[in-house]
Order: sequence, then C-alpha cells, then structure tokens
Amino acid sequence: MTLLNVSDHSRDFAGMTYVYPVLSRRAGGVSVGINLNPNNACNWHCVYCQVPNLVRGAAPVIDRAQLRQELSGFLTALVEGDYMQQHVPEGLRTIKDIAFSGNGEPTSAGDFADIVSDVLAIRDAAGLTAVPVRLITNGSLVRRRAVQDGLRRLAAGGGEVWFKVDGGRREDIARINGVDLDPASVSRALAKSAELCPTWVQTCMFAWDGEVPSEAALAGYLNTLEVAGLDALEGVLLYGVVRASMQPEAVRVSALDEAGLMLIAERIKEKGLTVRVSP
Repeated sequence: MTLLNVSDHSRDFAGMTYVYPVLSRRAGGVSVGINLNPNNACNWHCVYCQVPNLVRGAAPVIDRAQLRQELSGFLTALVEGDYMQQHVPEGLRTIKDIAFSGNGEPTSAGDFADIVSDVLAIRDAAGLTAVPVRLITNGSLVRRRAVQDGLRRLAAGGGEVWFKVDGGRREDIARINGVDLDPASVSRALAKSAELCPTWVQTCMFAWDGEVPSEAALAGYLNTLEVAGLDALEGVLLYGVVRASMQPEAVRVSALDEAGLMLIAERIKEKGLTVRVSP
C-alpha cells in the first residue's frame, strides 16, 4: 500500500493522464489535481519547478471526454470507495480542493473555459459543492478573452485563483521565472484576475546561491502587489521550497528556514494583507 505524502506530488500516482491526487501543505489535505500539461510544456521556466524534462510551450489539445471520465471516476473512488483508507494517512482523509495545476501553465489549454465548466459540473454531481476549485497560474495569459471567461466561470462556481508572483523587479522575474516581463504588466494581470475571480497571490521565497532575498527585491515585490491594488487581493500564500527542483538551476536554490519566511511574512502583513505561511 503506497501512501501519499507532501514531498511527492507525482502526476502518475493514480495512473491517469489528467487527474492526480496529492497531499497539499497549503490546502491542508487531499488536493485533486487537474494536469492540462501532460506534455511538460510551460511558457515559463521557474528555477524551483519540480517538473522533469520541462520544455517551453503550451498545453496540448485536451481530450475532454477522457478528463471528465477520469475526474468523475476518481471523485467517486474518494467519496464512495476505500481510496482514502488505502492511500491517505489517517487524519488527512479530506478532499480540500480540486486544483488546476500540473506540469505547465493550465490557462494555455485552448478549451480552458469549457474545461472549468466541466470540472465544476462533475464536482457538483459528486456532491462536493463545498469543495473549492482553484486555478494555480502564473497569470501571464489573463489578457486573453477565453481565459477571462474561464475566470468568470470559476468565480460563479465559488472558485478562486492562486496567482504566482515571486518577484517584482524585471531582473528578479527573469532570474526566478525565466521570462522577461515588465513588473507593471504583472500588476495589470493580477488586478484583472482579482476583478474577475477571488485571487490570492502565491509566492515562493528561497535563497539563491545561499543569499536570502535582498531588501531591494522585497521592496520591488511589495510594490508590484501595491500597484495591482492591495484591497482587491484575498491575501498572500507564502511558501518555501520542500521538493527538489528538477531544473538546471537547482544547485543555486535552497530553502529559507521558517524564521526567514516569517520575517518576509511580517513585511507583507505590514501592507495590510492576510498571509498564510507554508515553510
């Protein structure tokens, strides 16, 4: 009998293409993942990413019928079968969320909005209307009308967005996320996301070559959130690195200790934001 654990988020655990279970530190229990990037393709290249063989690109064409079948069957196994007893440690046998996450940027899927509707309908049919559906995204495609439609549908279904912001200066975004972005564009995308759907900022902080984030880097990060509009945000999900990066930069990335993360959390709280910390 193999048990889920917070250190292993294997997409192959349940033997499906699009659906996989994990024990999520931030969600606090079982998270049912929706992987729209089984091709390991993403438009970003984050240095802490745990996806092996990551390539630049977008999600492939999604077999929606297969996704619906996998999700419906798996939720039935969780709710009515003995899957929890067989694979989830006692005390954690609760479905905390259904999350669009996986091996790349989920909003790059062409049918993203319709897939959101599919997932919400299957959740409701399983009697899990109280379980939130979450989109974990780098937010880079929020400008697309189809993605905005998906966010509206997500909001209507009681869902929320976890929007990645790891840095607030152009050089930090390039170093951490592997993309050349004007911080103002990040702020605009974050503001649009918050306008369309309840949005949390998701931030990974770590040491780079043994150095903790500088004061200038933290100031740039906080400024990016301020420009987006602090009052529009639900808060910040601040976390550190636990699972090893599978990227070439892995040797340069190391975890901050809990005290270091809490110091950063205090800086964010000074702006009036709610902060949840997952070391």
